[in-house]
Amino acid sequence: MLPTEVQRILLLIGLAATAYLMILAWNEDFVQQKVDADYGAAPEISTDSGAERSPLGRLDQEGIGVPDSMPGSAAAPAPTPGTADSDVPDVSLMSRSDGPSDASALLPSEVASDDGLVSGTLESGGRLVKVTTPTLQAWIDLLGGDIVRIQLPKFPLTKDRPDVPYLLLDNGRGHTYVAQSGLIGAEGLDSGGQRPLYRAQSNDLVLTGEGTLELELVAEQGGFQITKTFVFSSDAYLVDLRYRLVNNTGGPVDVGLFAQIKRDDKDPFGESSFTLGPQPYLGAALTTSESRYEKLDFEDLDEGAYRANVEGGWIAFLQHYFLSAWIANPEDINGFYGQRRSDGTYIVGYTSPASKLAAGDTGRWQTRFYAGPKDQRQLEKIAPNLNLTVDYGFLWWLAVPLFYILDWFHSFVGNWGLSIILLTLLVKLVLYPLSAASYRSMANMRRVGPQMKRLQERYSDDRQKLSQEMMALYKKEGVNPLGGCLPMLLPMPIFLALYWVLFESVELRQAPFMLWIDDLAAMDPYFVLPLLMGASMFIQQLLSPAVGDPMQVRMMRLMPVMFTVLFLFFPSGLVLYWLVNNVLSIAQQWWIMRQADLNYTAKT
Repeated sequence: MLPTEVQRILLLIGLAATAYLMILAWNEDFVQQKVDADYGAAPEISTDSGAERSPLGRLDQEGIGVPDSMPGSAAAPAPTPGTADSDVPDVSLMSRSDGPSDASALLPSEVASDDGLVSGTLESGGRLVKVTTPTLQAWIDLLGGDIVRIQLPKFPLTKDRPDVPYLLLDNGRGHTYVAQSGLIGAEGLDSGGQRPLYRAQSNDLVLTGEGTLELELVAEQGGFQITKTFVFSSDAYLVDLRYRLVNNTGGPVDVGLFAQIKRDDKDPFGESSFTLGPQPYLGAALTTSESRYEKLDFEDLDEGAYRANVEGGWIAFLQHYFLSAWIANPEDINGFYGQRRSDGTYIVGYTSPASKLAAGDTGRWQTRFYAGPKDQRQLEKIAPNLNLTVDYGFLWWLAVPLFYILDWFHSFVGNWGLSIILLTLLVKLVLYPLSAASYRSMANMRRVGPQMKRLQERYSDDRQKLSQEMMALYKKEGVNPLGGCLPMLLPMPIFLALYWVLFESVELRQAPFMLWIDDLAAMDPYFVLPLLMGASMFIQQLLSPAVGDPMQVRMMRLMPVMFTVLFLFFPSGLVLYWLVNNVLSIAQQWWIMRQADLNYTAKT
């Protein structure tokens, strides 16, 4: 019969686990309903920013682009330029450039011909253009050419819904997360609260094979001919964006590029806000000349606007496993900014230097946009320090090599669970000399245990004398009472670093192991691994000598129970690592302590 205290603890564990499973089931049903409701609807499109009449056309009551010859409703009022409610940054954010950069090279006297413009109307008359590639599904709003939705076909939303791609960017159903870009600096561009209304050949483009796909958007507005071209690749999450501007206004103008991300502070789609573990970072980040990786969380932007001039650089919005980022021209001094808008959304982005475009000349600008997983190898190739968005915390110096070792094992065995087991074996081999010395110390402590117990009984009323006698005993027998703690402390930094590897590495998202473990980054659904881990800790304690007063000994006996409760909600890959580590430690401890006892017996 178990003691009453143990029964009470086990009952509380069972109740807590049952409550947690009920909450998970409710969340799963809620997410299921939300998926069915949201994925069937198209992204919402704005009817305010830049809805005023333009040379190309205007917006009807449903936000659809119609030509001037067609009847339509009156235009909605445009926001004041530079106000918190405008999607277009103020021109004061642009720095002055003495000459054009490579990304904004001016081509004198180059005038676009009609053959270079895309003509025709959209097939459905709608304002949204959908682009589908093997890696991305993107929806682009012809008003301003903003990306208003992105889904990732190679990353299912959940394991049980492989047909539903992960939703990264979206606009609608109470959620705002869009990528915006444009040209600012003169009337007729993305200034004055007015944005160009583009046209395209088709509203549905599909790239099925290898290569690239170009979406060309064209507008004429305020004396300008604007061509905005998106270049998608079949095997990449990086989108190239190019601007071509012909100045037919009759005079010189200063023009610059802006690229920004607008987002609210809500949790990512399909992710539960209820968790007992640490929360992944949700917010903005950028690289500066002073800091390779600087976070701008929502609280920072609530306190005030952010401004910084950076050579090159990037700015991103991060969430669990995924990010979106604008990558600036590395040769420009770009103005990065972030602020909270009056409607509760947040904007982070950058402006390129202003360049003077003479009458009749053509200017070109370009930038790049990334929307996809936190693949540190690919991010490292795209821009300096962008791989740091895979945030492993203060133990990054240990987590990064651990990930590469795991990835190397995975290249051979093809299973992340087996890779974790192999990593555990490697760690035990590396730490074997230190662990062996500690286990020998533990064997000596167990050998002098009867003498220590007699001293405790003899000097139970005199703690000072007891301490003196125990130290004398340790010195006489050559025992180090702290040596046995080393085996428990050595794996802890690796444990913490591996936790963040499993928590942050998208490669382990939904990675199966075997049997019921179909996601190493999620908790064990049946709590089998945590219970086995707790049992292994209990066996390990039986092999270790009890050190300290009776109260400390009782507290140590509760450690397996406390760790079991904690590990119930940890990623199963991390529990697997700790379980294998305990099993190997038990075998190593038994063998070394047995050899130590045999050697001592042989000497005596």
